[in-house]
Amino acid sequence: MKKLYSALAALLLVAGCQAKEPPTQVVYRFDDHRYLELKGWDCEGELWYTDMQKGIHSQPFFQFYRIFTKKFIHPSQRYIAIPDWEVDGFMVSKDYGKTWRPVGFAPGHNEPNGDDYAPAEDVLSFTVVNDQGFLKTKHRLYMSSKPFEDPRVLAGGPGISYKLDDGTEQVLEARSPGWAWGMVYMTKQLLEHSTQQYKTNWQGLPDKVPEVKGYTGWDHMRCDMDAGR
Repeated sequence: MKKLYSALAALLLVAGCQAKEPPTQVVYRFDDHRYLELKGWDCEGELWYTDMQKGIHSQPFFQFYRIFTKKFIHPSQRYIAIPDWEVDGFMVSKDYGKTWRPVGFAPGHNEPNGDDYAPAEDVLSFTVVNDQGFLKTKHRLYMSSKPFEDPRVLAGGPGISYKLDDGTEQVLEARSPGWAWGMVYMTKQLLEHSTQQYKTNWQGLPDKVPEVKGYTGWDHMRCDMDAGR
């Protein structure tokens, strides 16, 4: 009977541990009123965004999120982009964190190994400033477009005329303008082969990550593996 009671007690203990609410911890602070929280065991789980001033509490990632471990500088407020551990894309908000959508890397094979996104081990930093994101890797600089749409390809616009190498004239029409601003990350090298180069929000892009001064947020995400133990 003692053995039976011991076994039952062990089972109850295990069940109690399994039923325990996962811990929630702040893993990144943008400033004194905006931050990211991770809810889950062993630094993996749901990711929540909070803006106390605007009263926003939203969920960019619903499960299996693991923090981005490289340098992360993010003073931008309207446009928010959050990478994960694998750095194979981002969750992006263009309305101060109210709603979120996934975005991807360059839609062509742009990396030295032939991939269309940067391997996680090659990533050096991610900076989001002035509503534009910049992912720096060992080989490339990926960036989103400038934060506006070219009026020529908005509804009712005249479109954008351009010529192919053989002189054939084409039109980038309002009904099929390509990606909306901030919703794809491209390199300047790949942009040369894309019709997006004719849109004003993809022109005059920098060759390096813009310098950020006076940033008061964290420069890396942080997570305690033993939280809740």
